[in-house]
Amino acid sequence: MSATFETRPWGSFTVLDEAPGYKVKRITVTPGQTLSLQLHHQRAERWVVAAGKAEVTVGEEVVELKIGETVYIPVGVKHRLANQGPETLELIELQMGPYLGEDDIVRFEDRYGRA
Repeated sequence: MSATFETRPWGSFTVLDEAPGYKVKRITVTPGQTLSLQLHHQRAERWVVAAGKAEVTVGEEVVELKIGETVYIPVGVKHRLANQGPETLELIELQMGPYLGEDDIVRFEDRYGRA
């Protein structure tokens, strides 16, 4: 499989690997940008910070993650990723579930008008 690259208003992502039941992405978030508050009905996610610092919302909890730290997002739980720091945020996302399409996103808040 060749890597798939897509740009977004907050940065970009690259699909590094994909097979039935999982997908691996490298997500890049530019400084000052925030992804939508969202949830997924068919997949859970694990995020690992590779560079920069991540502000992560999972449910009602907001935490800051540094390089090497991880967070797990269960199926059906609202979550958000933000880069409040001066450096580009890079993280690896592992998606796990029976369906991993980009259309399995329910947005609640989005600064880019996609909610």
